[in-house]
Amino acid sequence: MTQRKKILVAMSGGVDSSVAAALLKEQGHDVIGVTMQLWDYSKNESSCDPSAKFDTCCSHDDVADAREVAQKLGIPFYVLDYQDDFQTNVVDYFTQEYLRGRTPNPCVACNTFLKFDHLLERAIRLGCDAVATGHYARISQDISSGHYRLLKGVDAQKDQSYFLYSLTQERLSRILFPLGEMTKSEVRMHAERFGLVNARKKESMEICFIPNNDYAKFIEKHADISKIIKGEIRSEDGELLGHHDGIHKFTVGQRRGIGIASEKPLYVTRISSESGVVYVGDEVHLRRTGFMFEKFHLIREIDLADEFEIKIRYRSPPAPGKLFGFEGSGETLSSLGILFREPQRSITPGQIAVLYRGDEVLGGGFIERSAQE
Repeated sequence: MTQRKKILVAMSGGVDSSVAAALLKEQGHDVIGVTMQLWDYSKNESSCDPSAKFDTCCSHDDVADAREVAQKLGIPFYVLDYQDDFQTNVVDYFTQEYLRGRTPNPCVACNTFLKFDHLLERAIRLGCDAVATGHYARISQDISSGHYRLLKGVDAQKDQSYFLYSLTQERLSRILFPLGEMTKSEVRMHAERFGLVNARKKESMEICFIPNNDYAKFIEKHADISKIIKGEIRSEDGELLGHHDGIHKFTVGQRRGIGIASEKPLYVTRISSESGVVYVGDEVHLRRTGFMFEKFHLIREIDLADEFEIKIRYRSPPAPGKLFGFEGSGETLSSLGILFREPQRSITPGQIAVLYRGDEVLGGGFIERSAQE
């Protein structure tokens, strides 16, 4: 029989976290449900398009769904207000990165600074043994070394291990992912079996605080207008092609919405926050041999001389490559980069690059700059 534990479950109101809570309760654990109030839609929707639609998580309806599921399961339920922290660590970070001509990943920031920072702290205060979420990922422990390993979820289409690369050994020892061995269809079946109100609820596909997925409009509403960098659009050979009204409207690899008429496809190849120049070129100009890391993190000690598989964005296939420029030790290193076996397309500063070996996540960090820049 599984040892009974006191577990705090992060409940977003979606089907995944709800099933995670239900399964743990069914296993006999003492479960506490917690929803994090991160964004006040009643206050912030008006700052964007009045007709904006939020196909996201963390709305007031989601809080209500989480509360109803908790009542159905007969578990205590709390709503914790982390709006100020979310503003600072996620929204402000997101805005500032785009203003610098970089492409941020707010989901990683949210997981790092909120879901597995504040929630673990709250769980300890409540005397809980662990925090559980509805992420599609797995954790195992190496018996010989005692080290914890972060693994991909069994469902390749839903695997979320990429977003969790910053977890530490201490955090992994206190985290549970009840859905890691399941597919999405199996989770839906469990939700139906438990009679959960959100069993057929559609998934949130957009960033939770961006209405209609309109990044540029959101940034313009929330940023200091003096921080918006306007400038020129130039070809890779230096030809002036036009002007733009903000580098925050562009990302490396972008093809549509550049504002330049051309007989052949043009892509954003690089962005200079210093000069305000957005460079465009052919697809071949997107290919880079490697990049430099910023804030690199290792989940556990590895042989840095090995070859790894590296994902440079969530949905990209992993590509083989090797680390170079080792300085420092432990979980955090500096002056570290990746050299790919074959050049990769659209390596984007500000995005996250994650190292894998098979199913295991070894670490990762922010892409500071690509090679040949």
